[in-house]
Amino acid sequence: MERPRPLLTFFSFFLFFFLPCLSCPEYQKQALLQFKSSILAITSSLNYSDQLPAWNSSSNCCRWIEVGCRGIPRVVNSLYLTNLFSGLSPQPQVESTILAPLFHIRSLETLYISGTNIQGEIPGVGLANLSYLVLLDMSVNNFKGSIPPQLFRLPYLRELYLDGNILNGKLFPDDEETEKYVLSSTSKLRVLSLSDNKFSDGMLLSILCLKGLEFLDLSQNDLSMEIPTEIGNYLPNISSLALDNNRLTGGIPSSMRRLSKLKLLYLHNNLLTGEIPSWLFDFRGLKDLYVGGNRLIWNNSVTVEIAPNPSLRRLSLKSCGLVGEIPKWISNHTGLRFLDLSKNNLRGELPEWFAEMRFEGLILSDNEFTGSLSPRLFSEFAPTVLALSRNNFSWELPKNIGFATLLWVLTLKENNFSGPIPKSLVQCLALQLLDLSRNRFSGHFPVFNPDRRLAYIDFSFNDFSGAVPTTFPVGTTFLALGGNKLSGGLPFNLTNLSNLKRLELQDNNLTGELPNFISRITTLEVLNLRNNSFQGSIPQSIFNLRSLRILDVSNNNLTGEIPQESHSLVGMIETPNLPSSIMETGYLAYSVEWFELEPQALLEFSDLVVNWKKSKQGLSTDKLDIYTLLDLSNNQLSGQIPTSLGALKALKLLNISGNKLSGKIPTSFGDLENIETLDLSHNKLSGSIPPTLTKLQQLTILDVSNNELMGPIPDGGQMGTMVLDPNYFANNSGLCGIQIRVPCPKEQPTPPVKIEVDNHKEPWLLWESVWIGYPIGLLLAIIIMLGIGYFTLSPPSNH
Repeated sequence: MERPRPLLTFFSFFLFFFLPCLSCPEYQKQALLQFKSSILAITSSLNYSDQLPAWNSSSNCCRWIEVGCRGIPRVVNSLYLTNLFSGLSPQPQVESTILAPLFHIRSLETLYISGTNIQGEIPGVGLANLSYLVLLDMSVNNFKGSIPPQLFRLPYLRELYLDGNILNGKLFPDDEETEKYVLSSTSKLRVLSLSDNKFSDGMLLSILCLKGLEFLDLSQNDLSMEIPTEIGNYLPNISSLALDNNRLTGGIPSSMRRLSKLKLLYLHNNLLTGEIPSWLFDFRGLKDLYVGGNRLIWNNSVTVEIAPNPSLRRLSLKSCGLVGEIPKWISNHTGLRFLDLSKNNLRGELPEWFAEMRFEGLILSDNEFTGSLSPRLFSEFAPTVLALSRNNFSWELPKNIGFATLLWVLTLKENNFSGPIPKSLVQCLALQLLDLSRNRFSGHFPVFNPDRRLAYIDFSFNDFSGAVPTTFPVGTTFLALGGNKLSGGLPFNLTNLSNLKRLELQDNNLTGELPNFISRITTLEVLNLRNNSFQGSIPQSIFNLRSLRILDVSNNNLTGEIPQESHSLVGMIETPNLPSSIMETGYLAYSVEWFELEPQALLEFSDLVVNWKKSKQGLSTDKLDIYTLLDLSNNQLSGQIPTSLGALKALKLLNISGNKLSGKIPTSFGDLENIETLDLSHNKLSGSIPPTLTKLQQLTILDVSNNELMGPIPDGGQMGTMVLDPNYFANNSGLCGIQIRVPCPKEQPTPPVKIEVDNHKEPWLLWESVWIGYPIGLLLAIIIMLGIGYFTLSPPSNH
């Protein structure tokens, strides 16, 4: 008889009893598959790349990347479902009911469902089933309404992230039971992040009852009250407090002095007033202090009272009324890594001790500093971000600037720097944003390595001359060379810049024809060639750039007709659903703990200056996606206006003035539904102004002056409500209308219908009329004269 084999028996036992315990429960897998099925149903008509490819019925859900499990037997305890529709444009609208299957997984402790464009109210009833939840992240969606009170009754919830939604209201409205639970101090909530919503003053007041909070972020909301005077008594455990980018008023309450655990304090960009209290520097553990961008004033007489704080690493005193030289007490904070003193009245040269501070970020823009930059500033411990724009610095840049190998952002615009750009600059391998505009630099352009990360380059309004340079990294997205003395034509090597979105070459001495190869830069969104000496016609290929949203070729010598086809200008036809940015908003990277914030260092981009609504205006780069314009003015273009321009429905400005265009104004212009400015002046246009323009609800300026137009100016719709300048209709052949106080000729009365009569009867009818009409007329005349007393009868004489 064969003896039993213990190893085989154990292995069989393991397979039969233990292995199933390593898989997630079947009902939890089915809930997850049902969730995925809902995602696929929403995106069935879209070009959607499955973000959950491993999710199928034949695999163990504990092995799916987005799923975490714990324990024996295994249960799902964490889900990471973020940005499920990344890459889709526009992103689909997702109802909150899509989350219903997840509420059956009651073992969940961590749930990330951010960046998925979910709309509607937060499903409080469903989330109440997740009684073991410790962390809930529903940020960057489209949730609206108030925060459901059920969330504050989850017994283990410690971290709640609801940033980037449309939430409003206050905590537990009309829910006394939840309020009593929170006030009983049994709530374990420690992190509450509600930035970038629509919360108002009631939310801040109601949060004061959460005495266990250690992290509170209410930045970028609609707070407009004063900071509660007793805030220091209600939040004794707070270590991170962010109330920035609201409209808070009043001063900094003295009770905040009791926040002994405070490490991060962000009050910048509000409407706070009064004096900045020096006791803010007394918090021994304070790491970040941001109070700039308010109406607060620093007491410049405070010097020795500020004791050294080795913990302080970031300090923002932007626009705080600092005058004179940089305060010496700043040098005592040897651990300082980020300093923002912009928009003050500081003057003089940069102190020598600056080079010893090991700054990673130094923002000194908008002051009155003078002198040159010390080579020590670019030594081994050079900053990561250096912003010195709009000061009075002069002389040449230090030749060792390339030693700053970690330099990421360098902005020196609007100073008096001169001379050549140091060749060593190309050694700044981490450089991504370089702005040297509006100085007096000259000489040769740097020759950058094509593989560098440099994305934003602005050398505009200096004294550079020669041909247009092309020695820039392939990844450049923003290239501004306008306002120099560049000459010649556009070089073919520009097509190597395969990621270029914005090209500015305005206000130079460029000549030649506009080349067809521009259409090879398919990523172009902004092309500004204004005020040069380009000749020839506008190539049809430029109108094939699908991403182009802003085209300005005004003030050149272009001839020929406007390209007939414009259906490929998708960027001017479709209103963008997502913002387009030259670079992502950047920040200074530090290692942070869970209870800390990562404040962003604002990247400063140059405005795009255009002829907007009859004057030169700067369009903000960070909002450039909302502007779409086509400016072909002041050239020698001829022929008729193509009707296809009426298909550019996203246009806000169309300027084709100052040319030799003829023919009629296309009726298709009535389809320019987003147009605000339409300038057709100084041409040879004839005919009438089409009535279809009354449909343009956004129109504020219509200039048709100095043409050969005639007839009535259309009235009604926007044409009847906007303020019309009579000069915008002057010097035409015969325009009329109430807008210019020129009455239009009344319509000619309709001629009477001629009655045909028989020629044989005509003489008899004429004589018949005479015989009948004469006695009747005589009789009527006698009666009238008698009635008015013309005949007076004399009374008989009395003889």
